[in-house]
Amino acid sequence: MPTIIYIEHDGTEHQIEAEVGATLMQTALDNGVPGIDADCGGECSCATCHVMVKEDWTSTVGEPNDSEEEMLDLNPERLSNSRLSCQIAITEELDGLVVELPEFQF
Repeated sequence: MPTIIYIEHDGTEHQIEAEVGATLMQTALDNGVPGIDADCGGECSCATCHVMVKEDWTSTVGEPNDSEEEMLDLNPERLSNSRLSCQIAITEELDGLVVELPEFQF
C-alpha cells in the first residue's frame, strides 16, 4: 500500500497507508485527516478538498483536467501546484506523495 503524507498548515504530518484506486480525498476522510471538507462528496464541484502537491511530485501526479481547472480557478488561494484531492487516484507510483493542506480549509 502506498503511503501518502498530508501536512497541515501548522506543520502537523499525517502519514496514511492508502488503498490503490481510492482518491486522495477519500483516503484523507477515511483516516480523519483535518482540512479536507469534501462538501460535494468528490464530484469536483466545490474545491473544499484543495491540496498543494509538493513540487517534486507534480509531474508524477499529473495535470488537472478541464473540470478541475475550472474549480481551481474559483479559488483565491490557488497556487501553481494546487490540485483537488478528489481528482487524484492513488497508484503505487504515488508511494511517498506529500501534499500540503491550505490554512483556509481549517
